[in-house]
Amino acid sequence: MTANLILDRKQTMQKIRRIAYEIYENNFQEEEIVLAGIYDKGYLFARLLHHELSSISPLQFCLLKITLYKFHKVKRNVSLYCTIAKLQNKCVFVADDVLNTVRTLVHSLKPFLEVEIKKIQTAVIVDRGHHLFPVAADYVGYTLSTTIQEHIEVVLEESESNRFGVYLS
Repeated sequence: MTANLILDRKQTMQKIRRIAYEIYENNFQEEEIVLAGIYDKGYLFARLLHHELSSISPLQFCLLKITLYKFHKVKRNVSLYCTIAKLQNKCVFVADDVLNTVRTLVHSLKPFLEVEIKKIQTAVIVDRGHHLFPVAADYVGYTLSTTIQEHIEVVLEESESNRFGVYLS
């Protein structure tokens, strides 16, 4: 099956930069923001957001990785690569590449419920809109209606076999 390019490198980076500006505009009064990316592409997205936010704002940022087994029916093991105390009274932004059923996003929030946090918001590059839970992303780069059979791939690192961008197959 052939993948169709939806967003090229420049367009994808424009979406990420716009999300960074929105996050900064809505949180300019904060001292530090936590950017938590769902491994692996959500973490790559969080790193790109971190870079963009650092270039446009004086805020401090903590970048962390969330790991969970996305394809397990009941996602029980969610790991954060930081101490829970570091999140105390912080604004947390959970980032992922594609929002489809929302299942991964909902499960990734579990560790953040163990500490007093100012707020949790979510950011995704693409929202497919097949939500199974009453949860929506706060920051969306691109909304794309797809069928369940279609697949969205977000490539955030360039290699010989992959070109940076968003693809539909």
